[in-house]
Amino acid sequence: MRNLRVSPARIEADLQAMAAITDPGRPWTRRAFSPRFDAGRDWLRARFGAAGLAVSVDAGGNLLGRLAGSAGCGAIMLGSHSDTVPDGGRFDGIAGVIVALEVARVLQERGIRLRHDLVVADFLAEEVSVFGVSCIGSRAMAGVLPQDWLSLSHEGRDLARALGDVGGDAARIAPRDDVRAFLELHIEQGPVLENGPEDIGIVTAIAGITRIEIVIEGRPDHAGTTPMTGRADALVAAAALVGAIEAEARRRAGAASHFTATVGEFAIEPGAANVVPSRARLLIDARAAEREQMQGFLGWLSARAGALPEGVSAQVKVLSDNPPVAMDAGLVDLLGAAAGRCGASGRRMVSGAGHDAAFMARIAPAAMVFVPCRGGRSHCPEEWAETNDIALGAEVLAEAVIALDQA
Repeated sequence: MRNLRVSPARIEADLQAMAAITDPGRPWTRRAFSPRFDAGRDWLRARFGAAGLAVSVDAGGNLLGRLAGSAGCGAIMLGSHSDTVPDGGRFDGIAGVIVALEVARVLQERGIRLRHDLVVADFLAEEVSVFGVSCIGSRAMAGVLPQDWLSLSHEGRDLARALGDVGGDAARIAPRDDVRAFLELHIEQGPVLENGPEDIGIVTAIAGITRIEIVIEGRPDHAGTTPMTGRADALVAAAALVGAIEAEARRRAGAASHFTATVGEFAIEPGAANVVPSRARLLIDARAAEREQMQGFLGWLSARAGALPEGVSAQVKVLSDNPPVAMDAGLVDLLGAAAGRCGASGRRMVSGAGHDAAFMARIAPAAMVFVPCRGGRSHCPEEWAETNDIALGAEVLAEAVIALDQA
């Protein structure tokens, strides 16, 4: 039996308290830059303070709790995010913040004073915000928040002002230089751990995300009088392309550590029952842990889009292209060893979702721990993770922090 130093009951109570801070009738909704998010931040601020942490908000609007070390060796940072998607989940993000807080509490209860500062972070707006952008806080901490994002506006307020409203200061954003390591716990958001024998996941890489727009142009015609053999139907060409994308993604997934491609948006014009469609627009979300796989897919996609039926043409445009991020190999090994000391088995795996850790990896060695979630469900009201699984992940992080501090 595992002798956990963390308190599962305390973790569960904290998660329940945060879950109660949600928009009425919308479990669980606590979007960044909303009154409900502010209420969640107030609750976290009080809990950080009660745990003996020095509480502050940095220039990027991140809520931080600091447990001072003894030797001025820089900071070991743990954390995730407390904002949610609309009608999202009660564990995505916030489990990582609560676990980081629990590690700080356990260290103090056990009389363990680190040489490094321990910093607990609630990153601002990891999810796509009302400004249409995500990972605002971690991008700011890494010094890579695009300057033009500050002028993005929602309901008469720009992002620069919104940062100020949560305690940040857009004018002072700069990369943090004292973080010696960053660790993040997160629910897996997939079914691998639940269906496998391992207790936790140890993330080796965060998949790169590329979004591609394809606009297919055909010719509008009367649906009743134009012969089937004389059409330039944009929808027919687009539908065949969607099927081909699915097949190609499956082929690449079999040869790669992680690859997905999803047509998540699809629209046709003019959208009338008696008109042959003249235009179709597809938006593809493609993710790969290996850059070569993404480059190969983009090459295949351009060639396939250039081989459409006569009279139909396509324009392919890459809207965004973020490369994969490898987690620090030393931290991955350290987490594996920490899991072993806790009596837990670990599975090395790739994250198909984006996380704040991807941006923290720009300024410090970074790694992640995944815990199982029921049915692999996430970003939905049914999202669920067992307290004991989260507590085991917390114990692994505590072991890892102690080992890091002594290295």
